[in-house]
Amino acid sequence: MNDHDTVRDILRAHLHDPSSQWNLGTFGAIAEYMRDPGEPVAITDEAGLLAAATARGGVGFRRLEGLRLFASETAVGTGWSHRIALCLPEAECAMNRRGVLTEIGPDTEALRREDAEGILFDMGLGTLQADICIRSADPELLRLLRAQAGRSLFESGNPAMAAIVAAGPHRVFLGRIGRCEVYQPIPPADGRSPEGPHTHVLPQLLRTGRTHAATEPIPEGLVPCAHLVPAHPARDALGHPRPFDPGDHRRFEELLKRFGDPALMAVKRSVGAAVASGEDPRRFAAPQSRFGRHALRVALRQLAAAPGAQAPALRDWLAFFDQREAAGEDAADDPYKH
Repeated sequence: MNDHDTVRDILRAHLHDPSSQWNLGTFGAIAEYMRDPGEPVAITDEAGLLAAATARGGVGFRRLEGLRLFASETAVGTGWSHRIALCLPEAECAMNRRGVLTEIGPDTEALRREDAEGILFDMGLGTLQADICIRSADPELLRLLRAQAGRSLFESGNPAMAAIVAAGPHRVFLGRIGRCEVYQPIPPADGRSPEGPHTHVLPQLLRTGRTHAATEPIPEGLVPCAHLVPAHPARDALGHPRPFDPGDHRRFEELLKRFGDPALMAVKRSVGAAVASGEDPRRFAAPQSRFGRHALRVALRQLAAAPGAQAPALRDWLAFFDQREAAGEDAADDPYKH
């Protein structure tokens, strides 16, 4: 199910779908790409590149050999998130892991032709599966960055980071499988990210050294280099609640069957059957693994969100297994949004 043509077909279909979103990077530093319905977009579909770009940002994939798709869900807050991780084996995912500001040169593989003469600088964050870069053709910014090359951006007295934030150059996140580019301004430290393509660089998360969130059940030996986030059945593109869409739910269930963990799918099926039959939740053999418990709660939340008649036992199941949901408590933000 993870052969080259299958992977390419799925990526192509979702690049054409404005309801799908993407991110590339690592835990604590990700670039996100999305576009609005009707927003002008340039789609590239050729042997060496599969990409989409708008005036606000873009995402592109050059290497698909060895790429494995892995679909998963996570209970988040009072709902759930989902995503498809684009993974490489751990031995094949590593980038340059530079630890200081480094000039790379003209960005000859830029997604847009007009950006190819911009100069790339690796910010030196040292992350495993992505080089976190900026791109600029601003002579003043380039002079300052070249003067500070070879130093850490976080070194005391280094003016480079403040200059980067003020100038708002393009952010270009590079991985073995491709890249994500963001053209919108960088918000100030106390500001909100703009709607549409944007980046997050969170030093406190980077310091953990993780390649992905602990709540994402990536198979051992694989590293997620990027994520595809298809339309969520209960939330819109900005994460706001919306009426449950059975079609979007069914489409992601199909992706889970093809690219998810069969054991977690079995948990969801057994929960659905037990609730429908009116089984007492106290008699149910709940999974003991962290990811299994997430699958159980996701199954219950999806049953509760679906339109139409609900099994009379569902309220008891929610109260017994999903006390956070029943109490309306919030969980920590999911780094992959949906």
